[in-house]
Amino acid sequence: MKAIHKLFLSGSIFALCATPAFPGISISKPGNGAAVSSPFTLTARATSCSAQPVLVMGYSFDSNPSTRYSFGPSLNASVSAPAGGHTLHVKAWGWRGASCVADVSVNVQQNQNVVLAALTVPVWAVSVSNIQSLMDWSGTNDAASSGTSTGATSIVSSPSMFGNAREFDVNFTDSGDERFYDNFGDDATSTNFIYDGYVYLDSSSSQIGNLEFDLDQVMSNGQTVIFGVQCDGWNNTWDYTANLGTPTNWVVQWVHTPQPCNPRTWSTNTWHHIQIVYSRDDNGMVTYKLIALDGNAIPINATALSAFALGWGPALLTNFQIDGYGSSGSATVWLDGLNIYRW
Repeated sequence: MKAIHKLFLSGSIFALCATPAFPGISISKPGNGAAVSSPFTLTARATSCSAQPVLVMGYSFDSNPSTRYSFGPSLNASVSAPAGGHTLHVKAWGWRGASCVADVSVNVQQNQNVVLAALTVPVWAVSVSNIQSLMDWSGTNDAASSGTSTGATSIVSSPSMFGNAREFDVNFTDSGDERFYDNFGDDATSTNFIYDGYVYLDSSSSQIGNLEFDLDQVMSNGQTVIFGVQCDGWNNTWDYTANLGTPTNWVVQWVHTPQPCNPRTWSTNTWHHIQIVYSRDDNGMVTYKLIALDGNAIPINATALSAFALGWGPALLTNFQIDGYGSSGSATVWLDGLNIYRW
């Protein structure tokens, strides 16, 4: 047994090639093709591996070589995995060095309880619905961009989720950015917000660098809080806005999160549901809590100063910005069902 233990620890046991499937491995949970929530239970047993008694079992995902191990011929584990389809490799090693594997496909579902809890709106919350249908939307080139842009916007019935989508058309040079905006109210005291809308892309999404979803609020002290979130196709991340300076001497910065995003990889000719949850304190410290894309929760859980002494009057303002990608081009994006909740 001592020699066998040394063989296992040396790694030579793992250098042997595993067979594509092995009938001696029995997987009780999950079933092949099962839809599961993370974490889920993995229960398996190996009666033998190439006619050898089983010394060790383990599992890994997809092409990731990282394997979790358990001594003995049975395996009972709580397994965590990101949402999406995966191949779960259940492995067994015999006491003479045989290596066996059985595969099972699983579809990991987003834990909707997490999403629903974050998106719970209290009954006393104020909401403004279908903000995209308001008639005073305007557009302008973002002066912070290196290039130029022009834009136009109008209400259309197709494509539309609810019959009154807003179409945004942008032409740009040198990756220019066009910012569309609308002032939809005035509330200096609310500290919790949910941004909730639908976005539709067509084949012109190949010319989009970033998609930006903003909410601006002027607080009682006259400072403006920028709740800025963007899907960053340059860095392939979800980003949020932060002020690295002070409200009077601000240094605005996009902070890249570990969460991946690129609008050029979103499926086209379909509606995507965007929900963003954030809050602030009286000093303009913003906590970016959660982004949900098509019902899948993307935790952010980051807090940063995002207050700026801009000298604005009372305002609640939303920006929808389309950043160009390339030396020149054009893109069209549609926005529908934009509701913003606050309390």
